[in-house]
Amino acid sequence: MSELWELSVEETARRVRAREVSAAEVTAAALARTEKVEPLIAAYLEVYAEAARERAADLDRRLAAGEDPGPLAGVPIALKDNLSLTGAKLTCGSKILSGYVAPYTATAVERLLAAGAVILGRANMDEFAMGSSCESSAYQITRNPWDLGRVPGGSSGGPAAAVAAGSVPLSFGSDTGGSIRQPAALCGVVGVKPTWGRVSRYGLVAFASSTDQIGPLARGVRDAALALSVIAGPDAADATCSERPVEDYRARLEEGIAGLKIGVIREVMREIDSAGFDPASARGWRSSLDHLARAGAEIVEVPVPSLDAAVAVYYVIATCEASANLARFDGVRYGRRAAADNLADLYVNSRSEGFGAEVKRRIMLGTFALSSGYYEAYYGRARGVLERMRHELGTAFAKVDAVVTPTAPTAAFGIGEKVDDPLAMYLSDIFTTPASLAGLPAVSLPTGVDDRGLPLSLQIMGRPFDEATMLRAARALEVQVAWQHAPTFRTAGGG
Repeated sequence: MSELWELSVEETARRVRAREVSAAEVTAAALARTEKVEPLIAAYLEVYAEAARERAADLDRRLAAGEDPGPLAGVPIALKDNLSLTGAKLTCGSKILSGYVAPYTATAVERLLAAGAVILGRANMDEFAMGSSCESSAYQITRNPWDLGRVPGGSSGGPAAAVAAGSVPLSFGSDTGGSIRQPAALCGVVGVKPTWGRVSRYGLVAFASSTDQIGPLARGVRDAALALSVIAGPDAADATCSERPVEDYRARLEEGIAGLKIGVIREVMREIDSAGFDPASARGWRSSLDHLARAGAEIVEVPVPSLDAAVAVYYVIATCEASANLARFDGVRYGRRAAADNLADLYVNSRSEGFGAEVKRRIMLGTFALSSGYYEAYYGRARGVLERMRHELGTAFAKVDAVVTPTAPTAAFGIGEKVDDPLAMYLSDIFTTPASLAGLPAVSLPTGVDDRGLPLSLQIMGRPFDEATMLRAARALEVQVAWQHAPTFRTAGGG
């Protein structure tokens, strides 16, 4: 019989609700697993051990009184360090927010608590969600459970590593240009970026407001679908949150994809067929297409010519929005305040000491692109290309039910391998940025391993607010590849 920490989200909640096992026992198992693996992977900035035990005990009392805590009853979860939780530290992986305590709870987190979840801790991240490897955190480097010498991806590297290592069966991160999907791919778990506006952003510290979204990371598609059903829906506290009703994303999950049309992007195929593309990833990609075809889908090629510019467009728009959003962190209103003799020096010293190199780089890029004389040449032009890309993707989705690409161009790379080459790091987002820019839902799921035993993955994009079809396709592929998650450790320590 599986140990409690190995159970799926669905099975954990079912057993707790049926009182076959207590929430306290589930939490104890998760904490014991975390104590074993955390020294190896460093996924957490803080583990809420005592608070988690108290929460579990309260859930057990409610169950004994005949109350149903909800669809996530007793399920341990981890939260990325940019999601607000009343009374808990909130640093966004940055020194500038050192010591800051959240005065309120994010809407998505409130919904998780209302569904019976137990928060195990706050997970590490790239500073202010800026990074693709979890190496730009001001506090620690998180390691990939599949190989401790490799990165877990980013910026949601901590949440992804926590799920992959078996600390929790479910975690939550934010995705701006791929920050849920790319670490999910590198850590061999499922990661979902919902349609922009599907999940409230209230209580999420902003990076780029036009693309930021909260989403789940889980070991399987069914668990991710359940988690999304819990956090999605309208929110009066977020004017950008859609009023559309939320579907039960598990209702049609097992219907298969016979007769669905799955699009492959011509420009992506050209990139994959090029000599520079990772051969193992290319083989995994073609194998995934074969699996989809065997499941009954019709594979259709669609053109999206502007896709080649997606990374450039993203890093103009996102840095511009970051420049504006991070202006509030000045040593006066939030977090760390440096010593200074006057107000101007206070601003300069606080931001110079508080922000890391990657955040400073992006703020400067964004400020330059928005400056007088350069606005139209950079930001204005990027917006123009974005509109063309959205039109081309819309045309593609008029012909197909979903679009597939690799999630990442390679499997997990080595710690330190790209840290001194920002452009190489940015290209990790080559396949994930289009869905972010267009506001489309997208899911990454593992499809196998390469010759080194590292996870490979596929990304499935859906039409706006059609997460149900997207997840249905993901589930069909998951069944075909029969992925068996194995949270083992490839170097010192063992699993």
